Amino acid sequence: MADRVPLPGGNVLRTRFWAVEHCVGPLGLGTVVVKPVRHVVHVAELTARESAELGPLLRRVSAAVTEVTAPEQVYVCLWSHAGGVPGHIHFVVQPVGREHLARFEAFGPALQTAMGAAGCFPEAAEVERICDRLRHVLG
Repeated sequence: MADRVPLPGGNVLRTRFWAVEHCVGPLGLGTVVVKPVRHVVHVAELTARESAELGPLLRRVSAAVTEVTAPEQVYVCLWSHAGGVPGHIHFVVQPVGREHLARFEAFGPALQTAMGAAGCFPEAAEVERICDRLRHVLG
C-alpha cells in the first residue's frame, strides 16, 4: 500500500491480541506502541480477552523498556487520533530520561508535544538494535 510507513525493528512482540512495535514518531529511541491486532477505535470496544491481556502486557513491556533504556520514568499513554479523527488505538510506552527533560524543558504531555514539534526521529539502525534488545528481554 502506498500509505504504509517502513517499520524499522519490525514486530518486537506479538501476542494473540496485541502487537508491540517501535514508535515511528519523534518520541525517542526505545518508545514502543502496544496496539490491538484487530482494528479497535475505543478502549470500550475491547473484548474481555483483549482487556485481560492488556494490563499484564503493558507492565511487561514497560519493564523491558526500563531494562533496556534505563530511563528515569516510563510514560504509558493512549493515543488514538489521526488527523483529528479517532483512529486505531495505540498505547505509547515511552522511556524518559533527564536528558529529555533538560533538552525540551518540559515533562509529561508538554514533553511529548515538544518532541513532536522538534521532529527528531531515531536512526533506523538504532531502532533495529534497540528492538533486538527488547525482543531478547521479552523472550
